[in-house]
Amino acid sequence: MQPRKQHVLLLWLLFYSSMAEALEPISTTIAVGMAAALTGILARYQNIFYYFHECCRPEWISFNITIPHICLWVTLTFSGLVNAFDPITTTVVVGVGAALGRTIFKYFKETCDPKWIAYNATGLKTDLDNKLFGQHIASRIILKAVNGFMSNANPKKPLVLSLHGWTGTGKNFVSQLIAESVFAEGMQSRFVHVFTSTLHFPHADHIATYKSQLQQWVRGNVTNCERSMFIFDEMDKMHPGLIDSIKPYLDYYEKLDGVSYRKSIFIFLSNAGGDGIIQTALEFWKAGKNREEIELKDLETTLSLSVFNNNKSGFFRTSLIDKNLVDFFVPFLPLEYQHVVQCAMAEMEARKLTPNPDVADKVARDLVYFPKSERVFSVKGCKTIESKLDFYT
Repeated sequence: MQPRKQHVLLLWLLFYSSMAEALEPISTTIAVGMAAALTGILARYQNIFYYFHECCRPEWISFNITIPHICLWVTLTFSGLVNAFDPITTTVVVGVGAALGRTIFKYFKETCDPKWIAYNATGLKTDLDNKLFGQHIASRIILKAVNGFMSNANPKKPLVLSLHGWTGTGKNFVSQLIAESVFAEGMQSRFVHVFTSTLHFPHADHIATYKSQLQQWVRGNVTNCERSMFIFDEMDKMHPGLIDSIKPYLDYYEKLDGVSYRKSIFIFLSNAGGDGIIQTALEFWKAGKNREEIELKDLETTLSLSVFNNNKSGFFRTSLIDKNLVDFFVPFLPLEYQHVVQCAMAEMEARKLTPNPDVADKVARDLVYFPKSERVFSVKGCKTIESKLDFYT
């Protein structure tokens, strides 16, 4: 069956629009101009195609068109269509086709719009209530902070959170929950960016280069999408002074060089301050108080000062703290035996396994100092739950 010209035109327009989508606005304008010029040449010198393939003449066109001929057939048919339009009309058609193709393309490709970025407050609350264990302070602060920020159509500055605590207490997990509540693709979103100090900034003698690269990376990604999210892991291992390079982006500026950072989210993860958090938890325990009685005011000031004065931390004497640009220092309490059991049970449910209390008990016993005490803190929290379950199930 002979292909219809309008089908060929649609194929060409979709192809052109996908190319336009991959370019920035200036390059797209140049590309459209080149396309207009090319169509004018094709309209005037249609016979140029005859020099490249012997079947350009009508007598060579068959109803039985095979796959290898499709590209040639599209080219020939399009050249015929181009001949039917004057250059101005062709430019308009190509422009309309580019816009249509871009719309179709965006339906399948993640873009910076409400289809892909839409905050789910209920989902975040449900996840924090049902998946995060032993962190009543962190859960409450995170929900309040993210809710307030995402519901504000015109925030004065980016949301900046600094999460502190021992390994395995849930800092990375909470970052994941926040990402999943904001982005349809969660942590896989191209608008979520993770930096790990020991991986991305390993050498102290390259700090000047790292500062420049970090500024460019943040600026470029926020230019691409104002609802970007940046996660800095292992802040306790970052070279002091490096994080100050992005201080302007976290400040109360409406725009910097034409770019607004006010709708972005910055999350810092650190083990620094963990010892002070544990000490406070122990004091409450020794005083016979319930751990749920611990409040943010019992930890926040001590936490921020200990991090600020730690010369081995990425926050050492940082202007981010000095200028009060960190919105919340969020403490993650050390987990107890019962919390590790809850983690193990939740992980079994996530794996579609029947929750087994005996297996959960074995996992928890491997991850605490003295298994028989329900008041002894876990060594690794819930960080190695998966590998432990692999061993016991």
